[in-house]
Amino acid sequence: MLLVITLGAFLFLFFLPAEYFDKGQSMCLSMVFFDIECLGCGLTRGIMHLMHLNIQTAWEFNKLSFIILPIGILFWIHLFGILIERTYLSFFKRFY
Repeated sequence: MLLVITLGAFLFLFFLPAEYFDKGQSMCLSMVFFDIECLGCGLTRGIMHLMHLNIQTAWEFNKLSFIILPIGILFWIHLFGILIERTYLSFFKRFY
């Protein structure tokens, strides 16, 4: 079930335009209450632009997106391995 949700979210975000989350008010509590950017600010927008290969824009939004997206893809591969009962990337077994 987790694999289906993860894959569905990835595909849903992939087929949205890269600029979909660029406009609008921030939902980050540190921005709303204190007007201070946290480490996660711009991460969703950065990952969206990175998925659409807008590398410069992704770098400007959040540099952590270059770390988080590959980890997410590796985690998805691991979940897929669990689904088909093969152990791909057994490193993730340490976390559960």
